[in-house]
Amino acid sequence: MSAPATGRKAASSSEAHDHAEQARRQLQTLRTQAREHLADGAVTAGYGDLRPQVLALLDAALATELVCMLRYRRHHFMARGAQAKAVADEFLVHSAQEQRHADWLAERIAQLGGAPDFAPDSLLRRSHAQYVEGQTLADMVREDLVAERIAIDSYRSFIALLGNQDPTTRRLLETILATEEEHADELAALLPGLAGQAALHSA
Repeated sequence: MSAPATGRKAASSSEAHDHAEQARRQLQTLRTQAREHLADGAVTAGYGDLRPQVLALLDAALATELVCMLRYRRHHFMARGAQAKAVADEFLVHSAQEQRHADWLAERIAQLGGAPDFAPDSLLRRSHAQYVEGQTLADMVREDLVAERIAIDSYRSFIALLGNQDPTTRRLLETILATEEEHADELAALLPGLAGQAALHSA
């Protein structure tokens, strides 16, 4: 009975040695790769081939946030009507939050070795959301809500694509997504009380 037990013990010892050797080789590879391409900063060999696609999607998200920031800002200054003050204040808060999102996205693009694109002449082409001015306060809220819903689905798709391949970008997008969902809920709550408003130019 002792011979088989001795055999199992030897096999277990050999397996443990193999695992230790594999871990040692992986550690050596990790150390070697870390010394290569130092100018890439946080973008290590372990990032994989997803970077070009991630940078393109981050650039589209940046353009979307900038367009939304500008649209909210215009709506803040153009709001008219009995309920305009409260809604205009909400627009301003949302605008500031979209600007903060844009800054976060630009920072992440730079961390991944890209160059954030702030060129105004191509913003609308790159943005997922549109820039619609709106004629009434209700129009403005409605268009902002549409843009938020577009952003929500865009971020959800982006997060699903990343999975566990880039947890830093995923966490950033999840934070932004949570704010966009709050915006959508706030705008949806405003709409019922704004029905039947006259156009701005006739007010």
